[in-house]
Amino acid sequence: MCPLAWSRMVRESLTTDIVVETASAIANAEGLDSITLTRVAKQLNASQPALYRHVDSYDDLIRLLGLRGRDELYRRLSQAGAGLDGVEAVRAMGRAWRQTVKDVPGLYAATDRYPCAGDTELEAAVDRIVNLLGRALLPFGLSDDERVHAARTLRSAFHGFAHLEAGDGHPLEQDLDESFEHLLDLLCAGIGELHRI
Repeated sequence: MCPLAWSRMVRESLTTDIVVETASAIANAEGLDSITLTRVAKQLNASQPALYRHVDSYDDLIRLLGLRGRDELYRRLSQAGAGLDGVEAVRAMGRAWRQTVKDVPGLYAATDRYPCAGDTELEAAVDRIVNLLGRALLPFGLSDDERVHAARTLRSAFHGFAHLEAGDGHPLEQDLDESFEHLLDLLCAGIGELHRI
């Protein structure tokens, strides 16, 4: 096949999903900072201009990766919490959150790279996660407002621990699995205390 025909075939077979999936694989293997449009195009054996039919810019690609990262997180949390609620759901989803960061580190890192404020699609993806955590808290008997605050707290705690762990931000020798279980204990105890106040 001549180079021109090959180039046309690659260009016509590309989709936004393929571009994002390729970028995701690179980010997970080499880190999010390794992502450039040139790098993705090379991986796809395509020209960089061919990518612009599917992503508007580098920033748009990072945004799409962040959206996919949140969707993947939501999927895993939903699976982990299926059929559970209360303390068991909090623990299962916390562990799933941490495992997601380990399994798809580049994709997860993209969730922090592009601002979601004012972006209705990204804000909705965040809301889905917070609402999922909030539904798990129904057995604690919290008010609607308290449940939102507690769900945001869970999100912040899970993200913070996993983010630090991914960046070697826990330098002490104590076992990280034990530290995470302590975090879950503290969160569940604290949310339970809210019900008694």
